Parts: sequence; structure tokens; C-alpha cells
Amino acid sequence: MSDVGDVTPELVEAFARLIPQLSSSSPPPDEPMLRRIVASPASHLLVARDDDGRVVGSLTLVVFPIPTGIRAWIEDVVVDKDAGRQGIGKALNRHALNLARELGAKTVDLTSRPSREVANRLYRGLGFVPRETNVYRYDLT
Repeated sequence: MSDVGDVTPELVEAFARLIPQLSSSSPPPDEPMLRRIVASPASHLLVARDDDGRVVGSLTLVVFPIPTGIRAWIEDVVVDKDAGRQGIGKALNRHALNLARELGAKTVDLTSRPSREVANRLYRGLGFVPRETNVYRYDLT
């Protein structure tokens, strides 16, 4: 697992392959967007690579200060469908949890659609617990 430090054509290609596996409604990030993510002090773009160095998974950890403390969120977790069942998702999440702890967060939140059964089992297995909350969204488009 590594925190992306440089945006390369290979990284852009990897996200063009991975994001459609995560979301059919969001286009993959282009090079300028990936550069913006990597440059953000709040975002930590983590990737997993196979033995050949090919990106096979990604996770974004967002850590930011608010008046009640340091908040951390895990977003956009995706593992290549051809690399499933190898513990990549678990390793990415563990790396993110350790990084969040190092950065001063006391808790880490994430959301996952109920239809993503494998992902939800993974999160529960890692110790995440469902919260009594409502998640609201306001569409700005």
C-alpha cells in the first residue's frame, strides 16, 4: 500500500479501469483531477499494486480538522474485479486506519451501499459498526 505522490499516465489508466467498477454514474478522474486530489492536504490517495506493479485497488482517506476534533472518512474504495479475494481491500483499509490514527483522528467513518454485500462484510470484519444516523445529500447540479 502506498500514498500516491505523483500522477503518472499509468495512474490515470488505472483509475479509468477502476472507477467504472465502483460507480456507473461517475466518470473516472482525469489527470488534472488526480493531481488536485494528490495535492490536497486533506486527501490521501492510497493504491495497492500487484506483484507486477499494476494498480489493482484504491482508497481515498480524507482527514480534516473541525471544531470538535480531527475527522476522517474513507471514500471510493475499489478493488479490481480481476484481483478480488486476495485481501487487497482489507489491506487498503488497515493502511488507511493506521494513517488516520497517525494523523490524530479518533474515529473513521465510511458509507457503503447495502447492495455491496462483500464490502459490508469486510467493513464489519475490520471492526466498523453501523451508526444510528441519517445520511443526507443535497445535489448541487
